[in-house]
Amino acid sequence: MSLVAWLLLTLGEERARWPLWYPVAFGLGIAVYFQLPEEPAVWPVGLVLLLAAVLAIRARGGAFVLALLVLAAAAGFATAQLRTWAVAAPVLEREIGPVMVRGQLVSAEPHDGGWRALIEPREIGRLGEGELPAQVRINLADSLVEAPDSLWPGGPLRVLAVLRPPPAPSAPGAFDFARMAYFERLGGVGYAVGRLEQGAPGRHELNDGHVWRNLLSQLRRIVSARVQAAVPGEEGAVAAALLTGERGAIPEQVISDMRDSGLAHLLAISGLHVGLVAMTLFFVLRALLSLLPRIALYHPIKKWAAAAALAAAFVYLFLAGATVPTQRAFLMIGVALIAVLLDRSPFSLRLVALAAAAVLLIAPESLLGASFQMSFAAVVVMIAAFEVLQVRRERETRDAESWLLPRGPLRRILLYLGLVTFSSVLAIVATGGFAIFNFNRLACYGLLANLVAVPATALWVMPLGLLSLLLMPFGLESLGLVPMSWGISVILETAAWVAELPGAVLLLPAMPAWGLAALVAGGLWLCIWQRSWRLAGLPLVLLGFLSVGLAPSQPDLLINEDGRLVAVRDPESGQLLLSQSRADRYSAELWLRRNGQAEAELFPEAGSGARNGIACDALGCLYENDGFNAAILRDNRGLVDDCARADLVISLSPIRVPCLGPDGSRRSTIDRFDLWREGAHAAWLARDGPRVVSVQDWRGRRPWVQFRD
Repeated sequence: MSLVAWLLLTLGEERARWPLWYPVAFGLGIAVYFQLPEEPAVWPVGLVLLLAAVLAIRARGGAFVLALLVLAAAAGFATAQLRTWAVAAPVLEREIGPVMVRGQLVSAEPHDGGWRALIEPREIGRLGEGELPAQVRINLADSLVEAPDSLWPGGPLRVLAVLRPPPAPSAPGAFDFARMAYFERLGGVGYAVGRLEQGAPGRHELNDGHVWRNLLSQLRRIVSARVQAAVPGEEGAVAAALLTGERGAIPEQVISDMRDSGLAHLLAISGLHVGLVAMTLFFVLRALLSLLPRIALYHPIKKWAAAAALAAAFVYLFLAGATVPTQRAFLMIGVALIAVLLDRSPFSLRLVALAAAAVLLIAPESLLGASFQMSFAAVVVMIAAFEVLQVRRERETRDAESWLLPRGPLRRILLYLGLVTFSSVLAIVATGGFAIFNFNRLACYGLLANLVAVPATALWVMPLGLLSLLLMPFGLESLGLVPMSWGISVILETAAWVAELPGAVLLLPAMPAWGLAALVAGGLWLCIWQRSWRLAGLPLVLLGFLSVGLAPSQPDLLINEDGRLVAVRDPESGQLLLSQSRADRYSAELWLRRNGQAEAELFPEAGSGARNGIACDALGCLYENDGFNAAILRDNRGLVDDCARADLVISLSPIRVPCLGPDGSRRSTIDRFDLWREGAHAAWLARDGPRVVSVQDWRGRRPWVQFRD
């Protein structure tokens, strides 16, 4: 049999799995849209949709499937573009302030010793009505809030604040906060410089169409306050985060320990938490109903329990803020519970594919987020693995288990621990590549931490959290919260212990986009197909992980958008050195993280001689790497000399005259104007001349990108 014939035969045998590729094609269309350097025209997408639809109607067999795949990809592309148009709202063009901001409070949560307020502005200084952002986010010091208990959503407020546009990426290829803010309709961020004044909601605020949103926000605040009153300290802050999604009160050290131990997923309202709430109620209610013989024998108590669990998950969705990750988790759990109501298996890749398609249809931009990527990757890998390991006959499995281990509590405990271990291994493998791509770090002892934390969360913390919510209307929430805090203490102590182990965190350089694409393609091929040809996905998965080392070298120089911070690469060690330690700490931390580096040395002091490839004097610094050099000017009095000897000249002031070498050729330059127009820059020194890429070059001309000409 020829290779082509074998492939066609195998493809035919996999007919039942073909529909699973339609959501993949839908997501591929979304990914292509966001990767384009410019906003595309409408007519090509409409034409592809029309042609694919016509072909799907008229075609048969393989051509029909191919047409549906093209149609799904085009639909994903069009959905992303429509979503971009739908959420468009004004964005601040420059920093303004201090200005008086008048508007309505959407939400407020503790943050970094103060408060973070999300506001719908009605008036910002002298901005016209067409220039007002849909929402702005303002950080307030605790001293500027007279009564934190009065920070109730829905009420009018005014505050004197400094506002600026959402920040652009700190380096080409880094996280684009401005793009995320665009889809959240967040048009400005800033900080307060005056005291916040808030009034009680008036008739207008109570009838502005957001009354339910405001009531839910107030409910979350009440629940969070009562939780932390019953359980003070870090345990109470974590309990409030698990029940309401408000993480602002969690100490930074706790967040760091949870992240370094591989337990950060327990702090986010995800499929795990929504699933635990729903499943706890499902099993408890079903067990109670089974104690009533008349009901258990003549009524579908399993479906009743599933319906009640679905309702509980819906309530928890809004209590946790109904954020996009929570919506996704609810959709996944909801689809599984509906499957139970319809007498279908809740553990099916088709249900996961349906949930993914629904999430992407509602919020296509979520495809770019680590939350979407990691949660669906974990679920897909686990279901695919359990499909492979599924027993063929229940009787044979029962006999084998009885022979290996007698029935009883011990067997149930060991089977549960084995299931948790196996699931944790699968989750770590499934999400590891996405953790490297998004966070440049890998928790090496995540399995060890999860073996303790996941059972504690599933069997102790979340069931007691659900109990405390049920008791809260009667003022008895402490009966559930206090023992819940004991389980949280176990989790936090485990996280702190694991995070302090030698080599707990492996820092890795940034993974290229093609490496992530290879990882996703190989993983989907491996998980969706069922025949032996699925193993062809393994080389792609391996290539994705190896891309960290195979990717082009990291930049030799990095300059932030205001020119106050510069980083250069040590020619010998490959480590980054920073020009100073205080300016733009966010960019500094991000540069180091993307370089797989925890800390950095500073440039040598002026006149102290060359060190690590760089020497500085009163006018600036000269950096040399493999025979090529760059001048970093603090004072343009050294411009002529540096243009004569440097391949690349970086000036923190505007360069107003041509920068010429000894032969009269024009040198490559980056000055204050370039940084203002194009944002942060990265540069590579090479034999054919320096290569410079700006954030603007990397982002392209898209609706969420601001242009300064």
